[in-house]
Amino acid sequence: MTQHLAAPAAAPTSGTRTDWWRGAVIYQVYPRSFADADGDGMGDLAGVRTRLPYLKDLGVDAVWLSPFYASPQADAGYDVADYRAVDPVFGTLHDADALIRDAHGLGLRVIVDLVPNHSSDRHDWFRRALREGPGSPLRDRYHFRPGKGEHGELPPNDWESIFGGPAWTRVEDGEWYLHLFAPEQPDFNWDHPAVHDEFRSILRFWLDLGVDGFRVDVAHGLVKAPGLPDIGHHDQLKLLGSDTMPFFDQDGVHEVYRSWRRVLAEYAGDRILVAEAWTPTVERTALYVRPDEMHQAFNFQYLGTYWDAAELRKVIDSSLAAMRPVGAPATWVLSNHDVTRHATRFANPAGLGTQLRTPGDRTLGLRRARAATLLMLALPGSAYLYQGEELGLPDVTDLPDAVRQDPSFHRAQGQDGFRDGCRVPIPWTKDGSSYGFGAGGSWLPQPEGWGELSVQAQTGDPGSTLELYREALRVRRARPGLGAGTALTWLDAPEGVLAFGREGFVCTANTTADPVRVAAPGTVLLASGPVEVTGPEVELPADTTVWWAV
Repeated sequence: MTQHLAAPAAAPTSGTRTDWWRGAVIYQVYPRSFADADGDGMGDLAGVRTRLPYLKDLGVDAVWLSPFYASPQADAGYDVADYRAVDPVFGTLHDADALIRDAHGLGLRVIVDLVPNHSSDRHDWFRRALREGPGSPLRDRYHFRPGKGEHGELPPNDWESIFGGPAWTRVEDGEWYLHLFAPEQPDFNWDHPAVHDEFRSILRFWLDLGVDGFRVDVAHGLVKAPGLPDIGHHDQLKLLGSDTMPFFDQDGVHEVYRSWRRVLAEYAGDRILVAEAWTPTVERTALYVRPDEMHQAFNFQYLGTYWDAAELRKVIDSSLAAMRPVGAPATWVLSNHDVTRHATRFANPAGLGTQLRTPGDRTLGLRRARAATLLMLALPGSAYLYQGEELGLPDVTDLPDAVRQDPSFHRAQGQDGFRDGCRVPIPWTKDGSSYGFGAGGSWLPQPEGWGELSVQAQTGDPGSTLELYREALRVRRARPGLGAGTALTWLDAPEGVLAFGREGFVCTANTTADPVRVAAPGTVLLASGPVEVTGPEVELPADTTVWWAV
C-alpha cells in the first residue's frame, strides 16, 4: 500500500534542463553487498546512506540502486512482489526517502531499478490469478495458456528460460504460465492496458519521492510476438545474448517507452530512463534512445569486447555512429552485477565470454583493468561503474557451490550461473569480521586477504586503484574536452595501440603485451601505470593507458 511522505528534497539541479546524463559517471550500487547498517549480514539502504559521502568523494554524478523492493528474493530482488514498498531486508520507505534526500544534499542523483518484464509469483495480481483459476481476468495480465498434447501435458511452445529449462510452468488447474527467467518470475502481458496503467502509476510514485530516473530491467523483453510462435531448434539462451527471438526486441516495446517519456516530462529536474536492452546490434539498441523514448541504453557490445585494440576501435566507432543519428549519448561499461568483473575477465584468455570461473593471472588482469578504465572514461558520452571496481576487485571465483544463490546456477541446463562471484560484499576496512561491510558477517563469504583491497587500505596510496579512479574522475570533470560528446579523432598509432584526440586532450592505450614507443603528444595528465617521457617520445608499457594534455 502506498505510503505518504513529506515532499521530496530537490534534485541537484531541480527545475532546470541540464542534460546532465549526457556525460554522467553513474555508479551502480548492489544494495545487499554494499554496506550493512543493521548487522544482519545483508546490505541495506541505511548502509548505502552512510557511504554516500564516499561516493561523493569518489567523484561520481549519480547512484544507480539495484532492486530493493518487497520481494521473496528468488532472484536477488528482480522478482518484485510490491513495487511501492521496500523489502524489510533493506529497510523501509522512509529509509529510501532519507537516502534520496541525503544524496541530493551531496549533489548526487539517484536512479532506481525498475523491473517491468515480470513480477514475483507472490505479487497480488498473480496470486489472485492462481486462486481464481481459468477465466480469471487477472490471468490476462500474465501469459496463461493451455498446454499442448492430448491432455495439455506439454508446454504451449518451445521457448526456454534464460535460466535454463522450459519457459513455462504448469499450475494445478492444468494451465501453463510464461516465465522467461525463473518460475518465480511470471512475465507480464503487455498487451493488457491494466499493465500499462499500473507501471505509469509506479513511475509517478517514485518520481514523487524524488528519484532522478529509472534503469529499466530487460527493457527489450516486455512485448512478445503475436501468437507466441515456436522458435525451432536453438542452443540454450544466454543472459547477455543477442540472438533474434520472438520474445525479445519486438517493435511494440517502443510505444511503452514513449508513454513513459511523457510521464517523466511532467516532472522538473531532467529525469531519465536507461534501457537494459540486449539487442542483436548496436543499431537496434539505438532505437531505444530516439528523442521521444529513453535517454540512455547500456552498451553491452562494448562490455563484451576483449582487451584488443582492433576490436575496441570497431565497437567504439559503431557505438558512436549508431547513437549520433538519434541524438543520444553513447554509454560505456566494463562490469555490472550480471558479469564476471573485468579485472578477472581480462586476466583470462579471450573468447571465454562474460561469466568465468577461473581466476586467471591476477596481476595481468588488474593491469589491463586499470588501463581499460582510463580508456573508457576518456570516451565521449556517459560511463557506468560497478561497486568495487574502483578497488580493483577480482571476481571471487572459488565460492563453494553450497553458498551460491544465483538461480541460474541451480537450474539444469541453465547458463553458467556464476554471478555470485561479482556480488560478494565489498571491503571497507583492513580487518574485521566482514572488512567493514557490517557487524554481522556477510551473506556471501569474503575471501581471505580481502582487506588488503579495502577502501581503508587504498586511501592515500598514490599507486592504488582507488586513487587512480578518484584522480581520473577529477580530471574528467575538470577538463571541458572530456565527458559529454559524440565524436573523437583517431590518431596514427602502431598496431595494438589506440590513440585518439578530443578538445585539448589525447588518450593513448597500449593493449599489447610489449612496450611500444610512440610520439609524446603533450604533457602527461594521468597514466594507469608507470610511464616515463624521454624527449619527444614515450615508451608505453604493456597494457597501459595514458591521458595527455595538448
